[in-house]
Amino acid sequence: MAPDQTITTFVSLFFGVSALILIMFLPALLELKKPRDAGPRNITENNSNPMDLLPLQSIEREEKHRLDNEITKRIVEIIAALPNLES
Repeated sequence: MAPDQTITTFVSLFFGVSALILIMFLPALLELKKPRDAGPRNITENNSNPMDLLPLQSIEREEKHRLDNEITKRIVEIIAALPNLES
């Protein structure tokens, strides 16, 4: 006699979901076991000092801040002129 259909369905569903999860996460598990990418260690191997980039970043921020101020001033001038258009 065949086993109950609900048990068979449950078992096959359980093994199917388990196999799907294993197949989906297998590449990630293999990558954790043997990583192919050296990752952030490349930065320290090149003997580059991250502090060298700080002056460049501050100059870029100042330029962006100056540009934002200019754009804001122009927008304020345009908005200030709008009530004058009604009369």
